[in-house]
Formats: sequence, structure tokens, C-alpha cells
Amino acid sequence: MRSIYCGKLNKDHVGQEVELCGWINKRRDLGGLIFIDLRDREGLVQVVFDPEVEGLMDVANTLRQEFCVQVTGTVRARPESQINQDMATGEVEILGTGLTIINRAEPLPLDFNQENSEERRLTYRYLDLRRLEMSDRIKLRAKASSFVRRFLDSNDFLDIETPVLTKATPEGARDYLVPSRVHKGSFYALPQSPQLFKQLLMMSGFDRYYQIVKCFRDEDLRADRQPEFTQIDLETSFMTSAQVRDITERLICEMWQELLDVDLGQFPVMSYEEAMRRYGSDKPDLRNPLELIDVADLVKDVEFKVLAGPANDEKGRVAVLTVPGGASLSRKQIDEYTKFVGIYGAKGLAWMKVNDLDAGLEGIQSPIAKFLNEEVIKGILERTNAQTGDIILFGADKRNVVNEAMGALRLKVGLDLELTNLGQWAPLWVVDFPMFEEDDEGNLHAVHHPFTAPKDISAAELEANPAGAISDAYDMVLNGYEVGGGSVRIHNNDMQQAAFRILGIDEQEQQDKFGFLLDALKYGTPPHAGLAFGLDRLVMLLCGTDNIRDVIAFPKTTQASCLMTNAPSVANPDALKELAVTVTAQQKDAE
Repeated sequence: MRSIYCGKLNKDHVGQEVELCGWINKRRDLGGLIFIDLRDREGLVQVVFDPEVEGLMDVANTLRQEFCVQVTGTVRARPESQINQDMATGEVEILGTGLTIINRAEPLPLDFNQENSEERRLTYRYLDLRRLEMSDRIKLRAKASSFVRRFLDSNDFLDIETPVLTKATPEGARDYLVPSRVHKGSFYALPQSPQLFKQLLMMSGFDRYYQIVKCFRDEDLRADRQPEFTQIDLETSFMTSAQVRDITERLICEMWQELLDVDLGQFPVMSYEEAMRRYGSDKPDLRNPLELIDVADLVKDVEFKVLAGPANDEKGRVAVLTVPGGASLSRKQIDEYTKFVGIYGAKGLAWMKVNDLDAGLEGIQSPIAKFLNEEVIKGILERTNAQTGDIILFGADKRNVVNEAMGALRLKVGLDLELTNLGQWAPLWVVDFPMFEEDDEGNLHAVHHPFTAPKDISAAELEANPAGAISDAYDMVLNGYEVGGGSVRIHNNDMQQAAFRILGIDEQEQQDKFGFLLDALKYGTPPHAGLAFGLDRLVMLLCGTDNIRDVIAFPKTTQASCLMTNAPSVANPDALKELAVTVTAQQKDAE
């Protein structure tokens, strides 16, 4: 039915007869001549229907937006004055000689000429995907997937599938559960990642594995998170963490070079401790020049308890953010930033404007200046290298609150005041994460997952001081997004059991949940390490959008629902009975 895609026509095709299939993007009637822009997945081309060509005008007069048609015609060059530089095919047009309406379209529920709400776009996603902007994103995603396969295949990785119906394992989020009809009362879990299976593949001798795989996590959603997402999963044996970082860095660099013609350069490496200290985040956006600076030692003896309290608390932090030109901020803007940090648990936002550095205390404007002596203020100005016209913003609280609040404020101020270089690419490796973190009740949790190996310590040393252990883990960060993360895995039975004990998993639970893994570790397990990329997030960055739903063909909303299919839906009672599943009255009412 088609001899070429619309978007691939150019001056080399002038004089050729072509057959095209696609949708009417736009129709114009100009003095008897009818023009249409015909669209397919590769782009647009202009088609002209001339009254001198018999038998076409009656049909052409009925054409409307989104009619699906077949057009036969001759490619001709446009006059110089009519070349459309905004179209890839703008140097040519088609003189129509044949026209068939394959299917008509009713009036559209989407207006392709203006912005539609995301809710409406998701409800009519099959129409939304026809837009060239959306089809270009889906095509770029396909190219990215193709590149990954070619790169990993050429580096001796084997594409191996792992089960989708599996056993629940702790991965940091709630599992999606699937009831078993055969084993009534028992449930499969959809994988949050193929973590244990890829480790088992290393134990099976497949020393380089990869998979582009669906993963599932029942967690709170946001613009860059979905309940089902796609992961580029890979694992290697007999490779160090540095070697894994090297090969995966090459993968991303070559992908950006091929798809965007962008040279990312060599990725800097930063420790977790340094990232948190300087940026309040383990995924810092290095396009933003602002940094946090600790001043606890300068304010620990002041009478102002808001600063002195956290300064004298071993779990506290007092850090400042110096914003160039920020003295111009109004009180209303500062109040808005105060409300913003409150989202992250901060109780307030102290500030100090440097109106005239040379004027000493007289040049300082701050509601807290009366609580600080001249020596303290001078010390803060010197440490921050604040200049006339700057503002210093203070965060003082528990360390985690300050990190989250001031880290988020850093990003917001950078965007609001146009300090962040949005035209730059800023990759980074973050390494040397803590092995465990402590919650408010004093319980330890794995920072990555319980199969991550510690660096340079024995099992006995790990159990003696778990809070001080550093993991051999690494995250790849790009423009403030964690795009991939991995680690060296525990490949020793004693070490794995020690990690489980630290996490409060007793021997019986270890056997119930991980007996197969502990057994496998007894039989000549090789050292192994791996990494997983979020494909959706990578494509989101490649496309220049900040919404992961823009690069997934049929995504879910932030309520984990599909507006197009109305999923999830109430299950058939007979199916539930066969599965031995009972829905409570409260759940029925909620439906």
C-alpha cells in the first residue's frame, strides 16, 4: 500500500511516483486547490490536489483531520519562494493523482493545535501518540534500546530472561502480589528487579548477563517514577567495581554520542560523604554551582538556640547556602522559600543579606544578626566568601532534615534565579555509600539492598561495627537524576548471613526467604558485580523532558491507574473464588 514514508521524501525523489499512507494532519482549501499535510511516523509532507486531475476533488473536499488515507502522486520541487524550512520535506510536495479514504475520523477529543491536559492525553493515548512530538520520543526510545543491545552484545554479554512470577524478596518497596490458583493461599511476587536471579546466573557460570526487563514496585509515584518500569539490567563475574563503572560509562557515553551527538566526557567520581556535605543529596545536579557550607563550629556558642542546638548535636547539622545576587530577594520570596523547606521538615529558614560587605555589620541585614556577635558574622562571611549583593540562607536541624531541605532549596533557587546551566550535561559517579542507615527507632536498613558487599572488611568486622561499614556500591547520576546504580555483591555465605543478622533477619527467616541463595553460595561462587539502569529515565533525559510518562507508550497516572483502559478494575467474583481470594466489604465500598 505504501512505497515510502512521508517524512523521508526529499529532492532526490523529484519526478518519482509514490504511494503514501497516513493521517490528515491539516487540510487547506486555497482557491480551488486543496492542500493537505499528510503525516506518518516519520513526519509530514504536503500533498496538492488540483482540479485538473479528474476524479479527486469530490473526495478531497470531504477530507478532515485524522482521516486515514492512501495517496498516490508525483513528487515535485516546490518553488524557491514556497520552501518550508520548518519541515524536513519542505523542499518538495506531492501532486496527488490518486486518493483513497481508508477510514474516516469523528471529531477529535484532543485538539492537536493546542496544549491538552495530561489527563485527557492519557485517556486518549492512542491519539496522543500520533503527535510527532510523542512519536519522536517513542522512536528515540526504540533507538536507545537497540543501541544497548548492540553495545552489550558486542561486549560479550548474554541476553538471558528471568522469571516474572517469583518469590517476594526485600528490595525497598512493596511487592505486587499474584495469587496462585494451583497453590491456593499462596502468592507469587512480581519482581522489583531480577537481583537474585542475575546473581544466580553468575553462580551458574554465565559471566556476563544482561536483560531489558520489566520491573514492578508498589510505591508512591511522581513524575519520574512508575509502578511498572523498564530496567537495563546487567551483571558480571570476575570484574571489580571500577571495571563495571568503566564499561557502563562507555555504554552511556557512546549512546549519547550516537543519539544526540553529545560528548559527555569522562565522568568525575565523588564519595557519598562529599556529595551529602556539598550538595545535601546523593544525586547532585552539578549544573547548579551552589554548594552547602558547614558553619556549626562558628555558631555552637551563640545564644540563639535555633543554631546552637543542632551545632552541638552529633546528629545535627548547621549549613548555609550562599546565593549570588540573592540580596535582591523580597521578603515575600524568602517567605515562599521558608514554606518550601517546611515540606522537608525544616522548622524555618534564617537568612542574612550582604548589602555592603565593606560596611561591616552596618552592611548586614538579617533578623538573626542581633543574636550573633561581630566575630561570628565575620567568620560566616569569610567561610562562605559572600560578596556584596549576596544572601546567605541557613539550615539548622537534624542532619537528614538539613540535607533534604537545603538540598532541595539549592535546586529550586538555582532554577528560580537561572543559576543552573540547563544547556549543560553533568554526569557523575557517586561511590562509597554507607552499608546501612539507621531509622528513627534505631533499626538498621540496607542503603542499597542486603546483597551489597562491604569494602575491605571481614564478616566479623562488619557485625562488630555495621554503622561504620562502607559498601562497594556506585550510582551513576546525570543532571541530578540517578540513572543507574549497582554494587559488588556478597559472594561469601558467612558474609551474607552476617548482613542478614544485622538487618534482624533470623536464621529461620533466612532459610524461608533466601535458602536457595544461601545454598548456592556454598558451591564455588565467583566474585560478581553489576548495575541496573532505568531505561525510562535515560530516555526521558535524551528527549529533554522531565516527565517519565512522556516516554512510555501507555503509562500509569500518579494514582497508579490507566485512564485509557480503566485499570485496575474489580475482578470477576468467579475468578476470585477460584483463586481462594476474598475481597473485604471495605474494599468493595472503596471501589
